[in-house]
Amino acid sequence: MTRPYSCDLREAVAAAVLLDGMSCREAAELFRVSVSSVVRWAQLKRQNGSCAPKPMGGRRRLILLSERAWVQARLAAEPDLTVRALRAELLARGVRVSYGAVWAFLQAERLSFKKKPARSRARASGRGAQAASLATLPTAL
Repeated sequence: MTRPYSCDLREAVAAAVLLDGMSCREAAELFRVSVSSVVRWAQLKRQNGSCAPKPMGGRRRLILLSERAWVQARLAAEPDLTVRALRAELLARGVRVSYGAVWAFLQAERLSFKKKPARSRARASGRGAQAASLATLPTAL
């Protein structure tokens, strides 16, 4: 992701539009930025008194933190509950969340259900059994 333009440039562009009376197109051409950026910076300067960029990055808060105790109790009662089933139960409780939000919450809380190896799908077991040697084969006579 690209980083935002510096505050100095933003302030200079906004000052050119608001104080010097320059048009947004003229300021964009002079400072070599887009017209839409000039418009946004001038609006921010008018509204807030500053045209500093918003903070970037960070972590999203988990929506289901208020339902944490219920989710833990529900998974303790039925540990093999699927994410879709859990989402449907939350919807029945009046909590509207997406599949991804439930998944992210379970991952953050380390509440995942691992299937036992005995229940895994049929698949090749790796190398398999080795072929018998010729000395151990029965003779046909």
